[in-house]
Amino acid sequence: DLGSATDILCHMMPFYSYDIPHTCGPDPKICCQFDFKRLPGGRYGCPWGVPPEAISPGNVQSRAQMLLDQYRKKSKLFRTKVLLAPLGDDFRFSEYTEWDLQCRNYEQLFSYMNSQPHLKVKIQFGTLSDYFDALEKAVAAEKKSSQSVFPALSGDFFTYADRDDHYWSGYFTSRPFYKRMDRIMESRIRAAEILYQLALKQAQKYKINKFLSSPHYTTLTEARRNLGLFQHHDAITGTAKDWVVVDYGTRLFQSLNSLEKIIGDSAFLLILKDKKLYQSDPSKAFLEMDTKQSSQDSLPQKIIIQLSAQEPRYLVVYNPFEQERHSVVSIRVNSATVKVLSDSGKPVEVQVSAVWNDMRTISQAAYEVSFLAHIPPLGLKVFKILESQSSSSHLADYVLYNNDGLAENGIFHVKNMVDAGDAITIENPFLAIWFDRSGLMEKVRRKEDSRQHELKVQFLWYGTTNKRDKSGAYLFLPDGQGQPYVSLRPPFVRVTRGRIYSDVTCFLEHVTHKVRLYNIQGIEGQSMEVSNIVNIRNVHNREIVMRISSKINNQNRYYTDLNGYQIQPRRTMSKLPLQANVYPMCTMAYIQDAEHRLTLLSAQSLGASSMASGQIEVFMDRRLMQDDNRGLGQGVHDNKITANLFRILLEKRSAVNMPRGEYVWWRHPAQYKCSKVSNPLLTVQLWLSVLVPVNHFSVCMEYRCSHFQMGKGYSDEAALILHRKGFDCQFSSRGIGLPCSTTQGKVILKLFNKFAVESLVPSSLSLMHSPPDAQNMSEVSLSPMEISTFRIRLRWT
Repeated sequence: DLGSATDILCHMMPFYSYDIPHTCGPDPKICCQFDFKRLPGGRYGCPWGVPPEAISPGNVQSRAQMLLDQYRKKSKLFRTKVLLAPLGDDFRFSEYTEWDLQCRNYEQLFSYMNSQPHLKVKIQFGTLSDYFDALEKAVAAEKKSSQSVFPALSGDFFTYADRDDHYWSGYFTSRPFYKRMDRIMESRIRAAEILYQLALKQAQKYKINKFLSSPHYTTLTEARRNLGLFQHHDAITGTAKDWVVVDYGTRLFQSLNSLEKIIGDSAFLLILKDKKLYQSDPSKAFLEMDTKQSSQDSLPQKIIIQLSAQEPRYLVVYNPFEQERHSVVSIRVNSATVKVLSDSGKPVEVQVSAVWNDMRTISQAAYEVSFLAHIPPLGLKVFKILESQSSSSHLADYVLYNNDGLAENGIFHVKNMVDAGDAITIENPFLAIWFDRSGLMEKVRRKEDSRQHELKVQFLWYGTTNKRDKSGAYLFLPDGQGQPYVSLRPPFVRVTRGRIYSDVTCFLEHVTHKVRLYNIQGIEGQSMEVSNIVNIRNVHNREIVMRISSKINNQNRYYTDLNGYQIQPRRTMSKLPLQANVYPMCTMAYIQDAEHRLTLLSAQSLGASSMASGQIEVFMDRRLMQDDNRGLGQGVHDNKITANLFRILLEKRSAVNMPRGEYVWWRHPAQYKCSKVSNPLLTVQLWLSVLVPVNHFSVCMEYRCSHFQMGKGYSDEAALILHRKGFDCQFSSRGIGLPCSTTQGKVILKLFNKFAVESLVPSSLSLMHSPPDAQNMSEVSLSPMEISTFRIRLRWT
């Protein structure tokens, strides 16, 4: 928005805090005397040593003049004569006595001030709406517009500091286990909502009462509420007490399990040819996810599918993304002689890889099977898996470095490299990567132009300052620059090479770091998948960081996203302390120069920075033993074994001339990949030895659908939320299936295969309000980066 149509009028608090001592004016010693909960004899006092006085006719004049003096001094900082003085704090007004004390004393002060014309003040209790209404009237009285009276800021308010060098950049990373869990929950709710909506329409058409009478709608509502609850400013931020974190995690964990049941039942109904064969047993699911999480603070584990030659298993793969997907599916089975058949009955090329019980021991009871799945938008496909000696599977090969010994290899070829001087390399049709002997990436060659690029990965530690105030859940107060992670001995390194993917894994004491290349076309083959299993439960006052270094000359500029929608330019400023140059990264960060862009895509929200030219740093976990005096009252030492997932994308910029005045658009392939990272394919297995007849179809529904109804039970409407993304066409989109040409934001509602749109009415994003002139629509137009919400009624055809 280059104009002012989307401007938001924002009130700024000018002092240290929002509590009563810091909101009446610049002197907290005086303001605290007007917090009447702190009257002598109560539980709280004023730390400045001067207590409040109850207001009486004998002191009202002097006390009113003292308070008004603070109000006048504060008013000099604002551009109108309207002043807001908040009266409250956390955990206040929980008892009637406080309401009575504050109201009775302030009413006497107000009455006196308003009765004295020479004071030239009008004062009253009011709400925020009252304040902004009065502000608008004051501006209108001056016959000016808000745009001309108030300054305009483009950007955001990160990174915040309340005093000195106390920047609140620590919470961007605190409790990263739950930040990742939140993102998984978002993806799972989206998948469950869409599948449930589609299945519900079929159940209504075919009168499948077992589905219609299921508690799925209530369960979906509860899951949404639990996810919404976790957006609290002390939940997703990681700034709650340990026992509260456990409660949040338990709610998310329980909802994740409930959503699996909804996804399984809905997908089962959708793939059935004869809908009347649908059954739903509350205690058992016909379709189950291929991963299980045993508790709220443990990592999900792949389950082992038991195969036999006589009774094939069926795997249902769902694409929750609004674009066609060509992605690798990996499952675990109990046999290495496995055949996978597509929905058309044709054999699919398979890579069989070892399952490692630990970093050196191969399991003899489980094998990983990986194959490429082509799934249409929001589509379901069924794959048949069976044990077969005539399978078209290919075993992965392994090379081990810095190894002391190996247990039984089984069927796999494992080579132990002792004194090899050659660099470690892996490649696919798009990229070749070189690693050092510690298994850390050093350089990359893009095969499109055959150029090599320095791209180094290293790990760092940040400590905390030795001053009185130290890092905690909110604050990042480092003891200087990050120090390189040092291993006492060369880490064990395992290289996997296969038909479907190849990877390099290095095992450090606190991080298991893996870089993987997929041998597939499209954006997933053009990027590098990076996964880190982080465990810092045995360290004190340390924060662990992954740094990616390149030769890109980004001139102290880098970019992070806001909420996965906008991209915000950042600048590393040497005049600010190190912690001020850390910003939140919800889904991506990148650096660029005239020739290249390096993007880090993230499956979880973390803190990120670019401390030097060519670098991106991402904070992965932090363990801090003390409180930082921002209200939590404890340190952060309930760390979990945490899985962080990233993608690295290195792209060449082309000489496309962008119109002047254009703001930062998302990178086209990077944005596409970012959505995929956030919405992975879902794999569920069908617990039937003999498969009932199924449909092989895709429901092509482009955007998110979810149910909405005031009160109880589902309605006959759903929510359709459309987001038009802004594309940056300075990059090649060859091979990713997404041309840069667009429909200029026009959406004709022939989006749905198998569905007719009966009505489409615009609504607010919350679905609580519709415009007074709202009418049924057949065509929608959106500007770049805009979001529009509609109430939609669909009919299965």
